[in-house]
Amino acid sequence: MAIEKKIKRLARHARIRAKIRGTSDCPRLAVFRSLKNMQVQLIDDMSAKTMLALSTAAKDIKEKCAYAGNVKAANLLGEEFARLAIAKGVKTIAFDRSGYAYHGRVKALAEALRKGGLVF
Repeated sequence: MAIEKKIKRLARHARIRAKIRGTSDCPRLAVFRSLKNMQVQLIDDMSAKTMLALSTAAKDIKEKCAYAGNVKAANLLGEEFARLAIAKGVKTIAFDRSGYAYHGRVKALAEALRKGGLVF
């Protein structure tokens, strides 16, 4: 059952990735969600480089919340990531949810990114 869920998510991810490309002006923000943590990274697909990456396992975020696999941690991750991205000069992004449903932690992350000033 769990393997089927993962295969379906990867199929959705492939469908999404066929339509989204990140550039240096508008990089792709890729999301990875596990049970205990969440990771986001800005990717320039044209030059195949990761511009910025952050996880809930990072020291500053881990200090602020005890458990990193919940909506509160996703909010903290989104706010911190938006601050770092704007400091790098990135204002617009292409949001790649990686086949995950747009609810819960993924939605909280997206709303925190928008609140932080990123446009997508």
